[in-house]
Amino acid sequence: MADTRYTKDHEYIRIEGDTGVVGIASYAQEQLGDVVFVELPSVGKKVDQGGEAAVVESVKAASEIYAPVAGEIVAVNDTLESTPGTVNEDPTGAGWFMKIKISDASQLDGLMSEADYKAFLATIS
Repeated sequence: MADTRYTKDHEYIRIEGDTGVVGIASYAQEQLGDVVFVELPSVGKKVDQGGEAAVVESVKAASEIYAPVAGEIVAVNDTLESTPGTVNEDPTGAGWFMKIKISDASQLDGLMSEADYKAFLATIS
């Protein structure tokens, strides 16, 4: 199974070799409510760790999606533009936002494991 890491802003990155699949955790989509719009970055864009990479809008609010690691956007999930509700239906599967070619794998060490993330959620809910 692929290693998945989480940020305190509720993004996840599923590591697949030197690339990471990025999206928002189930907790984040529950807090947002019905997602109505997703703005994705362009392929080839360079992102910094913690830098704004995408935007998700729901009936409640708009939120930035931050890059969990620095790197280059190598793919985006274009289907979200026409069916943004996929983020609600399957946030950690079909509802992914982008794929980042990881430029510094050591940045992954600063992110939470799944167990750490679950413990973190327990402190905020």
